[in-house]
Amino acid sequence: MEIESWWPLITEHSRAWLVAHNGEPLDPSVRRDIFEVADQDADPSWWAGESTAGLSELTDAAIDWIEAVANGEDPAG
Repeated sequence: MEIESWWPLITEHSRAWLVAHNGEPLDPSVRRDIFEVADQDADPSWWAGESTAGLSELTDAAIDWIEAVANGEDPAG
């Protein structure tokens, strides 16, 4: 499942956290929320993997997508 599919399904809290902390490793509760709505099938192209602290990180493309949404822009370009 790609980010544009799971974004509206996660909680408002998780969306707000992703906007406020864009580019930071994911809070475990936000990661859990994403994977719950994506049924563990989040598109791997959006995940950069684990940080040195063992937390999940998003790719630059996902960070840019979230930034566009936060700015009221069309993330598709």
